[in-house]
Amino acid sequence: MPINLSPTSASAAPVAVNAQRAQVDLSKLAKLWPTPQDIGDKPLVWVNGRMVPKGQAMVSVYDHGLLYGDGIFEGIRIYKGKIFKCKQHLDRLYECADKIHLKIPVSREEMEAIQRECIRANAIDEGYIRLVVSRGYGTLGLDPRRCPVAGVICIADQIRLYEPKFYDEGMRVVVAKRPKTPRECLDPRVKSLNYLNNILAKVEAIEAGCDEAIMLSTDGWVTECTGDNIFVIKNGVVYTPPHTTGNSGSLEGITERFVRTELCPMVGVQCVVKEMRLDEVLKADEVFLTGTAAEIIGVNAIDVDGPGSGNNVKIGTGKEGTITRKLRMKFREIVTSDHVPED
Repeated sequence: MPINLSPTSASAAPVAVNAQRAQVDLSKLAKLWPTPQDIGDKPLVWVNGRMVPKGQAMVSVYDHGLLYGDGIFEGIRIYKGKIFKCKQHLDRLYECADKIHLKIPVSREEMEAIQRECIRANAIDEGYIRLVVSRGYGTLGLDPRRCPVAGVICIADQIRLYEPKFYDEGMRVVVAKRPKTPRECLDPRVKSLNYLNNILAKVEAIEAGCDEAIMLSTDGWVTECTGDNIFVIKNGVVYTPPHTTGNSGSLEGITERFVRTELCPMVGVQCVVKEMRLDEVLKADEVFLTGTAAEIIGVNAIDVDGPGSGNNVKIGTGKEGTITRKLRMKFREIVTSDHVPED
């Protein structure tokens, strides 16, 4: 039977519409967000060629870094007024820019000078630098050709990821159920402004009552943590995954490289790069994480199936391991010396 699409007398009748909609007071919403005065003036921040107070450090709402996470960044440590591994950080920044076809509008020498000016302007002796290069101001479409010049931001401030007690005691981590993005979709060696994959794994850690999560590739290999590289120690040998692991991988960490190529030889331990399954990590004598902000921090337990599951695996003695401590103490000795490496 054919369907009658003609309007019935009831549906054809005019519908009464209230022309006077309820008035919504939008002015009160402004109280949800801090004002520039609330944010304050310190530190001074370098934003697209100008040094401005923190409360005035802003980018366009049309910046593709904000709209799409289109850009890259670096986290860099300041020790005794020096930029730790400055050259390696700049190498990675410019390499990541090339990988996403982003032209940085300032030279490497100028980028280094920008960092040093931020350190000087804020009188920072010990601290942290965040370098951000976004695709820049553009249109509401994805097309990067509509962004004429990349944006450059440099923040020199302080950072603390973990409670100080965790450095002596070690900390508990979870195994994220969310896997690492396959490298065919996005190269994990690109330190991009879009960290949503890592952030959602970080949320899993927070919901489990801890601060960090181990991320596996979709085919089950250990890659890295949400913000740190991972190392395991077995029978006196240090192991860490390669940056291409299974069908995914990890960021080429600057601190990870320093530990692997310099610190381990200094303290007389062998470091081997090899792919690892989770079971190898759970059976390790020691586990530790490395990162610019984290430095070196031990893991004392790994929660495999979430809180309350009973599958919480103690690592070693349940405290910071002997070799982990030796590496951490050597790291601190170097970064508190008069010879902080900037290479």
